[in-house]
Amino acid sequence: MAKVVKVIELMSQSPKERGRPRAGAAREASKNLAEHSLYIDEFSADVNNGEVTNYGINAKVTFDLVRKK
Repeated sequence: MAKVVKVIELMSQSPKERGRPRAGAAREASKNLAEHSLYIDEFSADVNNGEVTNYGINAKVTFDLVRKK
């Protein structure tokens, strides 16, 4: 039987530091998926008056589909 995976997209933001959106996306995916991979598709930052005010990512999460027996 061929392996089938599903890909979903998550967006995560944080005003603190650029690593927090990655951690937030991984944490949320882990709440529902036992085994998965996280691919950071885009990284963004909002700038106001020369200061970064918000960091964000778009991440693709891939996980195996499990068939019912």
